[in-house]
Amino acid sequence: MRRALTTLSVLCVLSGGASVSGCGYALAGRGSALPPSVRTVGIPMFTNRTTVFNLETTVTTKVRAEFIGRTKYVIVPTASGADGVLIGEVTSVSIVPSAFNAQQLASRYAITMTARVELRDVHADMVLWENPSLVFRQEFDATGTQGTGAIDATTFFGQDTNALDRLSGEFARSIVSAILEAF
Repeated sequence: MRRALTTLSVLCVLSGGASVSGCGYALAGRGSALPPSVRTVGIPMFTNRTTVFNLETTVTTKVRAEFIGRTKYVIVPTASGADGVLIGEVTSVSIVPSAFNAQQLASRYAITMTARVELRDVHADMVLWENPSLVFRQEFDATGTQGTGAIDATTFFGQDTNALDRLSGEFARSIVSAILEAF
């Protein structure tokens, strides 16, 4: 099977000259599965259904920055005047211990975020891309012990915020890649 695909690829290249676009090949990250009528994408603030303060701002900012950095689309913060609208909702966040130290205190935590995202074509009133259950996970160490071996609470919350920031960046990269490459 692999040899047949390789032979087919070579024949396709030879018959098409230098252009391989007729064979369905394209450079990863260079194309877009969005219709040509979508030139402006509105990305309003994501909805935050969790108790994590200001998470919607972090996630929305990361998604907008990823779209701006990787695409040719004009990104606006509202749905008005846009050809496409990306609607997002963070549905849950959980933080659970994933490792323990010798005193049986949590030394490492796993933070998991679940979200729902949909990209709509405003003019055609149709869904272009959606994923109702995106799940992202990030781990972080609870560093900074006091003399008693207990975890310092201020350090714990700092690590929590950093992990959410990294998680939001991974979330944004995945969403933009999925939309652009139609996976």
